[in-house]
Amino acid sequence: MRILNFTLCIVPGLFLPVAAMAQSAESTLKKIAETGTVTLGYREAEPPFSYKTPDGKIVGFSVDLCNRVIAGIKQHLKLDTLKVEYVLATPATRFILVKSGKVDIECAATTNNAERRKVVAFSYPHFQTATQFVTRREDGIQTLEDLAGRSVASASGTVNIDQLNTINREKKLNIGVMPTKTNEESFKLVVSGRASAFVMDGILLAAMVAETKDPSKYRLSEETLSKPEPYGLMIRHGDEEFRSLVNASLKEIFTSPEIETLYAKWFTSPIPPDGMNLGLPMTPALRDAFANPTDYLE
Repeated sequence: MRILNFTLCIVPGLFLPVAAMAQSAESTLKKIAETGTVTLGYREAEPPFSYKTPDGKIVGFSVDLCNRVIAGIKQHLKLDTLKVEYVLATPATRFILVKSGKVDIECAATTNNAERRKVVAFSYPHFQTATQFVTRREDGIQTLEDLAGRSVASASGTVNIDQLNTINREKKLNIGVMPTKTNEESFKLVVSGRASAFVMDGILLAAMVAETKDPSKYRLSEETLSKPEPYGLMIRHGDEEFRSLVNASLKEIFTSPEIETLYAKWFTSPIPPDGMNLGLPMTPALRDAFANPTDYLE
């Protein structure tokens, strides 16, 4: 069993043209009631939040939360059965899938910020993390200044690559930013030595390092590129009826002992497929956020 202990500073806390915001959306609940189907967006490899195991199962902390939300939807609509369809959502496609209605709820690790709330909506936060970077220890890189003149990877369509570009300009680091389609591609660039670092959410970087054969080869930066920001389940903009139902289901989970069980399952216990254990206990700040769920509007 691989165990990785690390500390994140946690506190509560690409886009389509603005004209697209005017698009009127059919009620998500009406669509679900008529089709008897709810569509969930998932990630191919984003443990412990959302990923596909070798046997084809879609699992993760965010997926478990979505499954609990589905139970609430089924009860609200008084349906005997409710079919669940999973749709692969990448960092580059997730916003289009949700806005177009091809995905009812994106169950992953998507950061909620003011710019994104112009085109999509978010549930109550279910995690918070800051942007960090991972490097190979043999390269001796510890700070952002150490990355000056080097190549750094980050996935397109993420807040992380925007933060990297901003810091690169402001500090005149002359970093060669390497956009990729997925987080996995970015990490492989670091593993192979073609990129000096990979910039992404700290929790996701830690999980990717923990999955490697030898986690000791990699260093997760202490320095951050952002303030901690929350993850939320992503849904369509403007459908307040559906968002309220999603939040009501989450509040029921967050304020009950069930959230302790779910959190322990994914963050302090071995997870499939190979028993990786992040060893990350729930922080007091996150526990407070669960005890008093509220919309993140900063």
